[in-house]
Amino acid sequence: MKKAFISQAIFPRLRLFREEDFRGRRFVVRGNVGIRNLDRSFGDIESLRFFSPSANATLVLFSRRNFRGRFRVFRGVTNIADLDDIIGDNDPESIISSNSRLSLDQIRAIRRTGNLPSGFRSI
Repeated sequence: MKKAFISQAIFPRLRLFREEDFRGRRFVVRGNVGIRNLDRSFGDIESLRFFSPSANATLVLFSRRNFRGRFRVFRGVTNIADLDDIIGDNDPESIISSNSRLSLDQIRAIRRTGNLPSGFRSI
């Protein structure tokens, strides 16, 4: 009799790369997470891949640390080969990765308070 194999994949999956075009050292972050200071946590990130089976999964890039400044929202699977100047001539300094849809009102509340919704990890 075969043993049952249970696999529990955690989404979304955010892959961060040190070089453009998805090259160089890679970091993988899984689950609903907010990265408050991208440089301090992972160094100089130049490209990323964001994957979730949910079309409503949300990736938010902020122009300043701690989810402040201008932001850009992506929904569903997203591959960005070059992060330079992606947010109005600014590189991302903080990121939110969510497996569910975050509304613009929720994103603005995070930007205003710096607090992530329940169920999110902070890095």
